[in-house]
This record gives sequence, structure tokens and C-alpha cells, in this order.
Amino acid sequence: MAFRQQEALSLTKKTDQDPSQDFIFRSKLPDISIPNHLPLTEYVFSGHRDGDSTTKCLIDGATGRVFTYADVQITLRRIAAGIYGMGIRHGDTVMLLLPNSPEFALSFLAVVHLGAVSTSANPLFTQTEIAKQAKASAVKMIITKSCHVHKLTNLQQLGVVIVCVDDGNDVVSLADGCVSFRELTQADETKLPKPQISPEDTVSIPYSSGTTGLPKGVMITHKGLVTSISQKVDGENPNLNFTRDDVIICFLPMFHTFTHSSLMLSAMRTGAAFLILPRFELNLVMELIQRYKVTVVPVAPPVVLAFVKSLETEKYDLSSVRMMLSGAATLKKELEDAVRLKLPNAIFGQSYGMTEAGTVANSLAFAKSPFKTKSGSCGTVIRNAEMKVVDTISGVSLPRNKPGEICIRGDQLMKGYLNDPIATVRTIDKDGWLHTGDIGFVDEDDEIFIVDRLKELIKFKGYQVAPAELEALLISHPCIKDAAVVAMKDEIAGEVPVACVVKSEGSKLTEEDVKNYVNKQVVHYKRIKMVLFVKSIPKSASGKLLRKVLRAKL
Repeated sequence: MAFRQQEALSLTKKTDQDPSQDFIFRSKLPDISIPNHLPLTEYVFSGHRDGDSTTKCLIDGATGRVFTYADVQITLRRIAAGIYGMGIRHGDTVMLLLPNSPEFALSFLAVVHLGAVSTSANPLFTQTEIAKQAKASAVKMIITKSCHVHKLTNLQQLGVVIVCVDDGNDVVSLADGCVSFRELTQADETKLPKPQISPEDTVSIPYSSGTTGLPKGVMITHKGLVTSISQKVDGENPNLNFTRDDVIICFLPMFHTFTHSSLMLSAMRTGAAFLILPRFELNLVMELIQRYKVTVVPVAPPVVLAFVKSLETEKYDLSSVRMMLSGAATLKKELEDAVRLKLPNAIFGQSYGMTEAGTVANSLAFAKSPFKTKSGSCGTVIRNAEMKVVDTISGVSLPRNKPGEICIRGDQLMKGYLNDPIATVRTIDKDGWLHTGDIGFVDEDDEIFIVDRLKELIKFKGYQVAPAELEALLISHPCIKDAAVVAMKDEIAGEVPVACVVKSEGSKLTEEDVKNYVNKQVVHYKRIKMVLFVKSIPKSASGKLLRKVLRAKL
């Protein structure tokens, strides 16, 4: 450790003398050997024998069902065989349109075990939103629940196979031309040929808006996802010290890549139990923490706020919680201090990352770690990766305590954006640095602080909302001449979308008209919360929309 600190100091001195030398920041933890030549499921379960029929892997919080590690491995192979029998092959894409459930986890594992590609979508998406993602990623099968089938009829007509998870309406689902999920779980696994998977094969395509623009398919490889998991949980003194004794509760949405990669797969790699809830309900969460002796609680700041403000917490025994992990946005010191009073045994960790880059940094404030992080810090650079901070104008790398755009490099990065080489080149430069769009700095203790962002994304309770997507809808209205969407701060949600609208001449358009037009076409967290009618949308000489000017008006 002393050598690494001395090395960093000498690098700083050299860089001060030589402007062409990059300031590159690395983890406080030593690099480890990562087996990223392995396919994802082989890597995740390499420490668990098929005969492990006693260790709990998945727990269904809604029904009490339990899947051991043996159950999960046998079932995922059967589902993979069932999917193969229905014509899905290596490289084909399967969409998971499911709420949090063991079926989501088993389907994801089965698809990637087969060598196919998983793309997940919010089951609350509208028909338009689902169709857009399905067509963009060339989906051949959708695994969902019968209550969502009515939104998929247009895709069925195009030949997409619909598989329905049993929710009590199997007869109705099959009558709609669907296949029963139960049928997949009973397939003969011996009929599944051994998958031939390359580390560079795409394993999943989550959708992200990157730093700007419309949502894009992010191609994540087996190598990238294995690296991302290993960076967190493998080796001595890992960034996430999950253990086989942990019970990790999951109410954050599993369709989000953070939940099913950073949490679910990391839990499985370490042999922990993963307790799944369909959604966040505070009293139910606390009841299950008490019942299952939950030790790890991943949260987003709005969840912490609800927890802090609740008068019900005293009714439950929450003493088993040893760790609370915050993602999506920085957990403010005031919230952390308030929740600490209710969870005196818990330690806190922050996580910073993005879909395209995996986890960029982790707080090291964990039980076995000698490192302590400051309030407001995201932690330090993840191991087996490099970070630099660059000036947003010149692109020159900056030393400690100088804010600039954060860039990350390592094997965990995405392969690129699906069918969008231009956006890929804009995000990952020729030297392999991914530009995050976040403005931050690294202090004298190698801790990372985010202070602003270049990216235009709106974060509603951790969900991504792309202004460009809403602007395209607004401008399609015949009575709207021009429009822009910006974020407005909100105590509960973090940020909410606000539309600035230029009406067509003579139009009698009202705020409710605008809201209704957009909101019926998008999922709840993308809905416009307020409309400002303006005379013009401020733009630069080159035509770029000046969102800062509009945000200042708010």
C-alpha cells in the first residue's frame, strides 16, 4: 500500500513537469486475477456444486418459495433447454418483461447460459415503449406475465414468441397464443447442446441514454459482466464483502442492470441468499427483514427518506442489518445520520457507476476494510480499472482536487451501443477511455466526489429519464412549435421532468393538454410534472439546446 501511495505521488510530480503525462487514478486495493474467460453462469456458480441442496439462493418474499443453489442450477438448465426447443439460438435476443420475482432471475440465467442475449424492460412500459425496445434489439421471445400480454399483440403478429409466467391465468394466457413458463421448467436438460460462448459475446442489452440523447442498447459482454462482478466480490478484502451467511433483500427493480448484476449475480457468486420482493412497501420490507434476519439492504435515497420519516420502524427488530448500500444518487450526510439512529449496527456504502461502465467506484466503508470514506464521497476507484478526470474544454487530464469529466477504463466497459457506432465513438475514445458525462474530482485520499453532470439525464428515484425522448413526443403535437425538457429538484423523487413549451401561433393549448398528451404514452416516472409556456427555447449559435438557461428559470 505504501508503494502504491508513493507511486501515485511520483506520478503527480512527473505530470506537473510534463503536461502530456496523464494523471491516472487506481484503486487503493490491489488488482486481482479475474477469470473473465469464463461464460457468465459458469463463473457465477463455479464455487457451488450442483448438489448444494441446502444453501438458499432465491427466496420469494411474496410467497415464501425457496430455491436452493441446486434448484437454481437445475432449473436454469431446464429453462435453457425449453427455450432452445422453441428455436432460440446463440446470439438471439430474449426480452424479460417481468416484475421482481424468482422467474426473472431464473429466466435471465437460462437465457445467458444458452448463449442467447437478455434485454429487460420495465413491465409497466406502454405498448409503444415495449415495441420500440423489442424491435431495436431484434427480440425473438418475450417472457412476461399474462396481465401484460395485451401490450404485445403487435409483436406476436410479427412472430415474437410470448412465454407467460403463471399468475393464476394460465388458461387465458395460452388461449392468447402464449407458451406456459411452467412448460419450460419441465424441459429435458439433456437435450441442450453445450453452448459455445466467447468472452466477447454479448450477454445482455440494457437500455441507457448514456450522456445524452434517446435510449440506446448497451452491449455488455460475458467478459465485461464477469469482470464487473469480480471487481466487487472476489479476492481478499473485496469492495463488497458479501458472505455466504448474508441475506440480501431486493426491492429495487430487477430489470435495472445495477440490481441484477451488482446485486443478484454478486450475491450468487458469494453464496448469499437473495430475498426478492415485487415492489417496495416499507412495512412489508421491515417485516421481512425481521422474519428472515436480513443483513444487507440495498437502497436508493428516496427509500432511505421513507424509512427515516416512518413512525413504524420501532415496531420491528431490524438489528440483523449490518450493511446498507446506496446507489442511483449520492446519499446525503443528513439522511445517513438520520438512518444511522434507526440502524445502529449498520455500516453504509455508496456506489457510483453507469450502465455503460459497470461500477466505477465503491465506498470502502465496510467491516473488513481498513479504509474509511468521507461524507458525500462515492468511495474510491474500483479495482482492476483506471480513472482520470479531464478538462471539459481541452480534454487535458487534471490532478487531484480539480473538477472535470470522469473517465474510466477497464475490461468491465460495454462493447458499444447496439447498431450505433457514432454514439459508441463519442462515448469511448480511441484510447479506451469511457467518458461518463459526470463532473467530479479525486481528493488527496483518492476519494471521488461528484459535483455536477454534463449528461442531460433526469434521475427520478434512480430511474433514467431522457429529455430527448420526451421532447420528441412534445414536438409531435400539432399545437407545439418547439419544446425542451429539463430537471427540477424534488424532495421525494430527486428530480422530476418539466416541459418548456412554445405554442403554435393561435393555439389555446393548456398545461393539462400537454401533460395528458405525453403522459398516456410513457411509463409513470417519465411523466411531465409541470409545463412552462415560453416564447422561445434558448439555443447556442450552433443550434444546441441550452438547458442550463431553462434550469435557471426553475
